Amino acid sequence: MVSALRAGFRKRFVAGLVVLLPVLVSLFLIWWVFSLVDGILSPLCDRLLGYHVPGLGFLSTLLLVFLVGMVATNVVGRRVISWGEAVFSKVPVIRSVYPAVKQMVDAFSPEGRSSFKRFVMVEYPRPGVFSFGFLTDQSELECHISTAGGEECKVEPLAAVYIPTNHLYLGEIVFFPRRDVYYSDLGIEEGIRIILSGGLPLLPV
Repeated sequence: MVSALRAGFRKRFVAGLVVLLPVLVSLFLIWWVFSLVDGILSPLCDRLLGYHVPGLGFLSTLLLVFLVGMVATNVVGRRVISWGEAVFSKVPVIRSVYPAVKQMVDAFSPEGRSSFKRFVMVEYPRPGVFSFGFLTDQSELECHISTAGGEECKVEPLAAVYIPTNHLYLGEIVFFPRRDVYYSDLGIEEGIRIILSGGLPLLPV
Protein backbone atom coordinates (compact mmCIF):
# COMPACT_ATOMS: atom_id res chain seq x y z
CA MET A 1 0.00 0.00 0.00
CA VAL A 2 2.77 2.41 1.01
CA SER A 3 4.86 1.49 -2.02
CA ALA A 4 1.87 2.05 -4.32
CA LEU A 5 1.24 5.49 -2.80
CA ARG A 6 4.92 6.31 -3.09
CA ALA A 7 5.00 5.24 -6.74
CA GLY A 8 1.86 7.25 -7.49
CA PHE A 9 3.30 10.32 -5.77
CA ARG A 10 6.57 10.00 -7.67
CA LYS A 11 4.74 9.60 -10.99
CA ARG A 12 2.60 12.69 -10.44
CA PHE A 13 5.54 14.70 -9.13
CA VAL A 14 7.62 13.90 -12.22
CA ALA A 15 4.63 14.72 -14.45
CA GLY A 16 4.32 18.08 -12.71
CA LEU A 17 8.02 18.79 -13.23
CA VAL A 18 7.74 17.92 -16.92
CA VAL A 19 4.94 20.48 -17.29
CA LEU A 20 6.37 23.23 -15.07
CA LEU A 21 10.08 23.16 -15.91
CA PRO A 22 9.76 24.35 -19.55
CA VAL A 23 7.40 27.12 -18.41
CA LEU A 24 9.67 28.25 -15.56
CA VAL A 25 12.82 28.11 -17.70
CA SER A 26 11.09 30.08 -20.49
CA LEU A 27 9.86 32.72 -18.02
CA PHE A 28 13.32 32.98 -16.48
CA LEU A 29 14.96 33.43 -19.89
CA ILE A 30 12.40 36.09 -20.85
CA TRP A 31 13.02 37.92 -17.57
CA TRP A 32 16.80 37.62 -17.98
CA VAL A 33 16.76 38.96 -21.55
CA PHE A 34 14.38 41.76 -20.54
CA SER A 35 16.61 42.78 -17.62
CA LEU A 36 19.74 42.60 -19.77
CA VAL A 37 18.29 44.70 -22.60
CA ASP A 38 16.55 47.10 -20.21
CA GLY A 39 19.83 47.75 -18.43
CA ILE A 40 21.54 49.00 -21.60
CA LEU A 41 19.71 52.33 -21.94
CA SER A 42 17.84 52.45 -18.63
CA PRO A 43 20.51 54.56 -16.82
CA LEU A 44 20.48 57.10 -19.68
CA CYS A 45 16.67 57.29 -19.67
CA ASP A 46 16.61 57.72 -15.89
CA ARG A 47 19.13 60.55 -16.12
CA LEU A 48 17.18 62.34 -18.85
CA LEU A 49 13.78 62.01 -17.13
CA GLY A 50 14.96 62.36 -13.55
CA TYR A 51 13.07 59.27 -12.42
CA HIS A 52 12.91 55.56 -13.25
CA VAL A 53 10.30 54.15 -15.62
CA PRO A 54 10.28 50.31 -15.60
CA GLY A 55 10.72 48.89 -19.08
CA LEU A 56 11.62 52.20 -20.75
CA GLY A 57 15.21 51.08 -21.28
CA PHE A 58 13.95 47.89 -22.92
CA LEU A 59 11.64 49.79 -25.29
CA SER A 60 14.37 52.33 -26.06
CA THR A 61 16.83 49.57 -26.92
CA LEU A 62 14.30 47.87 -29.22
CA LEU A 63 13.63 51.21 -30.91
CA LEU A 64 17.36 51.79 -31.35
CA VAL A 65 17.81 48.35 -32.93
CA PHE A 66 14.85 49.02 -35.23
CA LEU A 67 16.29 52.38 -36.31
CA VAL A 68 19.68 50.81 -37.00
CA GLY A 69 17.89 48.18 -39.10
CA MET A 70 16.15 50.92 -41.07
CA VAL A 71 19.46 52.65 -41.71
CA ALA A 72 21.14 49.38 -42.69
CA THR A 73 18.53 48.60 -45.35
CA ASN A 74 18.97 51.75 -47.45
CA VAL A 75 21.79 52.80 -49.76
CA VAL A 76 23.14 55.63 -47.61
CA GLY A 77 23.01 53.47 -44.50
CA ARG A 78 24.97 50.68 -46.17
CA ARG A 79 27.69 53.14 -47.12
CA VAL A 80 27.87 54.43 -43.55
CA ILE A 81 28.07 50.87 -42.19
CA SER A 82 30.76 49.97 -44.75
CA TRP A 83 32.72 53.03 -43.66
CA GLY A 84 32.34 52.01 -40.01
CA GLU A 85 33.51 48.47 -40.78
CA ALA A 86 36.54 49.90 -42.59
CA VAL A 87 37.37 51.91 -39.46
CA PHE A 88 36.95 48.81 -37.26
CA SER A 89 39.26 46.82 -39.53
CA LYS A 90 42.10 49.25 -38.75
CA VAL A 91 41.82 49.11 -34.96
CA PRO A 92 44.49 46.65 -33.70
CA VAL A 93 42.40 44.52 -31.30
CA ILE A 94 38.95 44.92 -32.86
CA ARG A 95 40.10 43.99 -36.37
CA SER A 96 40.93 40.47 -35.21
CA VAL A 97 37.60 39.97 -33.42
CA TYR A 98 34.96 41.91 -35.36
CA PRO A 99 35.24 40.08 -38.74
CA ALA A 100 34.92 36.66 -37.10
CA VAL A 101 31.91 37.71 -35.02
CA LYS A 102 30.25 39.35 -38.04
CA GLN A 103 30.76 36.27 -40.22
CA MET A 104 29.26 34.05 -37.54
CA VAL A 105 26.21 36.31 -37.13
CA ASP A 106 25.79 36.50 -40.91
CA ALA A 107 25.96 32.72 -41.10
CA PHE A 108 22.88 32.39 -38.89
CA SER A 109 21.07 35.20 -40.68
CA PRO A 110 18.59 34.04 -43.37
CA GLU A 111 19.52 37.08 -45.48
CA GLY A 112 23.26 36.81 -44.97
CA ARG A 113 25.46 36.20 -47.99
CA SER A 114 27.54 33.68 -46.09
CA SER A 115 24.56 31.82 -44.62
CA PHE A 116 24.85 28.12 -43.94
CA LYS A 117 23.66 26.27 -47.01
CA ARG A 118 22.20 23.03 -45.62
CA PHE A 119 21.56 21.22 -42.36
CA VAL A 120 23.40 17.90 -42.60
CA MET A 121 24.60 14.83 -40.72
CA VAL A 122 28.14 13.46 -40.86
CA GLU A 123 29.90 10.45 -39.41
CA TYR A 124 31.94 12.21 -36.75
CA PRO A 125 33.97 12.12 -34.47
CA ARG A 126 34.50 8.41 -35.13
CA PRO A 127 33.01 5.75 -37.43
CA GLY A 128 29.51 4.72 -36.37
CA VAL A 129 28.82 7.99 -34.52
CA PHE A 130 26.87 10.73 -36.33
CA SER A 131 26.79 14.46 -35.63
CA PHE A 132 24.60 17.32 -36.79
CA GLY A 133 26.26 20.08 -38.77
CA PHE A 134 25.79 22.93 -41.23
CA LEU A 135 27.19 22.81 -44.75
CA THR A 136 29.22 25.99 -45.26
CA ASP A 137 31.02 25.45 -48.56
CA GLN A 138 32.14 22.92 -51.13
CA SER A 139 35.58 22.67 -52.69
CA GLU A 140 37.97 20.25 -54.32
CA LEU A 141 41.23 18.86 -52.99
CA GLU A 142 43.84 18.25 -55.65
CA CYS A 143 46.64 15.88 -54.72
CA HIS A 144 49.46 14.30 -56.69
CA ILE A 145 50.14 10.60 -56.16
CA SER A 146 53.33 8.91 -57.29
CA THR A 147 52.66 5.70 -59.23
CA ALA A 148 54.76 3.22 -61.18
CA GLY A 149 53.84 4.98 -64.40
CA GLY A 150 54.67 8.44 -63.06
CA GLU A 151 52.72 11.03 -61.14
CA GLU A 152 48.92 10.89 -61.07
CA CYS A 153 46.68 13.82 -60.19
CA LYS A 154 43.62 13.00 -58.09
CA VAL A 155 40.79 15.40 -57.31
CA GLU A 156 38.62 14.76 -54.23
CA PRO A 157 35.34 16.73 -53.94
CA LEU A 158 35.06 17.97 -50.35
CA ALA A 159 32.34 19.56 -48.24
CA ALA A 160 33.11 21.95 -45.39
CA VAL A 161 30.79 21.27 -42.45
CA TYR A 162 30.49 23.41 -39.34
CA ILE A 163 29.85 21.13 -36.36
CA PRO A 164 28.58 23.20 -33.41
CA THR A 165 28.67 22.42 -29.73
CA ASN A 166 25.67 22.94 -27.46
CA HIS A 167 26.62 26.63 -27.40
CA LEU A 168 25.93 26.78 -31.17
CA TYR A 169 28.31 29.69 -31.72
CA LEU A 170 31.25 27.46 -30.78
CA GLY A 171 32.32 24.57 -32.96
CA GLU A 172 34.78 23.47 -35.60
CA ILE A 173 35.02 23.24 -39.37
CA VAL A 174 35.65 19.71 -40.67
CA PHE A 175 36.15 18.73 -44.31
CA PHE A 176 34.42 15.54 -45.47
CA PRO A 177 34.22 13.80 -48.84
CA ARG A 178 30.92 14.92 -50.34
CA ARG A 179 29.73 11.33 -50.60
CA ASP A 180 29.98 11.03 -46.79
CA VAL A 181 27.63 13.96 -46.10
CA TYR A 182 23.97 13.12 -45.44
CA TYR A 183 21.62 15.91 -46.48
CA SER A 184 18.42 16.73 -44.60
CA ASP A 185 15.17 18.24 -45.85
CA LEU A 186 15.08 20.51 -42.80
CA GLY A 187 15.93 24.20 -42.98
CA ILE A 188 18.65 26.01 -41.07
CA GLU A 189 16.26 27.35 -38.40
CA GLU A 190 14.83 23.88 -37.81
CA GLY A 191 18.36 22.53 -37.53
CA ILE A 192 19.22 25.14 -34.92
CA ARG A 193 16.13 24.15 -32.92
CA ILE A 194 17.14 20.49 -33.09
CA ILE A 195 20.61 21.25 -31.75
CA LEU A 196 19.33 23.53 -28.98
CA SER A 197 16.69 20.97 -27.94
CA GLY A 198 19.20 18.14 -27.68
CA GLY A 199 18.23 16.33 -30.87
CA LEU A 200 14.44 16.58 -30.68
CA PRO A 201 12.51 16.01 -32.85
CA LEU A 202 14.11 13.18 -34.79
CA LEU A 203 15.81 14.17 -38.00
CA PRO A 204 14.38 12.78 -41.27
CA VAL A 205 17.37 12.07 -43.54
